[in-house]
Amino acid sequence: KGSRALKRMAAPRAVTSRVRAVRRTPKRADKSSPASSQNFMERLPSEVLIKILSYLDASALFTVSHVNKLFYQFANDNALWNKIYVAKFSKNKKLKRAPCLDEPLRNTATVEVPDRPAGYWKWRCFRAARGTNKWQKHLGLISRHTGLPSQTEQVLRNLHVTWELEVSVKSGHESTHELSCFQFCETAVTLWWSVGDCLPSYQQISTLQLHGVRRIALNCPGLKKPGWRSLMTKLDMQTPTKNAQVIGQDRLVELKLLQPGIIIGVWRDQCSVAFIVFTLHFHRLVERSIEGSSVCPYVEPTIKPPFDDIDPEYGLHGYQLHIVLHDTVCKIMSGSFSQLFCRRTQICDGLIQLTAINRTDLSQHTLMSGNITLPWRCEALQGAVQNCCIMSLTLLDEFKRPFWCVSSPVSMTLEKTPVSYDYDGEHFLIHYQDSDGQVKMELVWMKEQKQFFL
Repeated sequence: KGSRALKRMAAPRAVTSRVRAVRRTPKRADKSSPASSQNFMERLPSEVLIKILSYLDASALFTVSHVNKLFYQFANDNALWNKIYVAKFSKNKKLKRAPCLDEPLRNTATVEVPDRPAGYWKWRCFRAARGTNKWQKHLGLISRHTGLPSQTEQVLRNLHVTWELEVSVKSGHESTHELSCFQFCETAVTLWWSVGDCLPSYQQISTLQLHGVRRIALNCPGLKKPGWRSLMTKLDMQTPTKNAQVIGQDRLVELKLLQPGIIIGVWRDQCSVAFIVFTLHFHRLVERSIEGSSVCPYVEPTIKPPFDDIDPEYGLHGYQLHIVLHDTVCKIMSGSFSQLFCRRTQICDGLIQLTAINRTDLSQHTLMSGNITLPWRCEALQGAVQNCCIMSLTLLDEFKRPFWCVSSPVSMTLEKTPVSYDYDGEHFLIHYQDSDGQVKMELVWMKEQKQFFL
């Protein structure tokens, strides 16, 4: 029995050695030989490849385009996608039919739908598959408090909209990062990217591009679903890096405000990036996220305001303000102020002054819930930067149309002299300013109540 067991154990080793010997015998396939599969595909006539691809549907054609550069080139052919568009979406199929695909093989690859750039009909197919007319109806319901569509969040979720961040470094390398997390508030959404070592150092970043992406419902097993990319923001980091404002810090990170709505968290002991945060206002957010192209952002249509027959000597009147202070987790305060006005004497250098809360009117002072902090998290670490939050502001004109919308992180600074003698506590100031206007918010910390008054 012992000798038989040894023979059984030795047999597989002998077989394995013979197999290895056989595998080492033939020469390795030469890529330059005629039998190479790569050269076989390249030697096929282009009209044959186009004819084969013409039998595929949109999902299969999109999947094939990921095989290699050759298939990517042919799978984006205008004639192929024109045939799919005519079959699925065109109302007048006889007039718009592409004649080259169903005819005998003769120079099929050289025939294209005339006067259309490369990839045009693929773009038309994706655009038609999105159903652009349906979501617009849901944005027609306007909130009387904010003046914005009340179903913005629901529409974005139903359309499967997400956002991607494209980072370019000075060496020319580009990388695309998917969203880590997001948080909706009343009138804004906060986007968060925290990818650790995948992000380059702060000094090496040359360009940041934010794209809205709407995933197309195609059946592509094993592949990330295709999406229509809409450029929303392109930020050249040369100037913002020099002029970046530090709005807060804790023991681990330092918050740098690059421009309104964009902050970068940098580790304090080094120049590496901990996270990147974008805050997006709801005004035209759906359109900006899906209606632009990969290189050009959405252009908001110009709406001519109605004629105002009120005597201009009276001043400007009928404005409405909705303002929200929140962090990356919850809401701190929310308020709507209507019937704001500006006297003629208060118009200076093209700016109008609107007072929502009067310092001398105690009945207008607003009690706030919670502390002014900005929580952050990055992989296994988390913290909170004191005296920082996010301000989302919507200012409506006398016709109840938004004309100044802001969503940006802001900081709170301690005032040396009290701004109001009606309260015994520390006084703070939140000051925001951009090219369109500025906001000043005065706050008092009531130590006994452990609350802020605005």
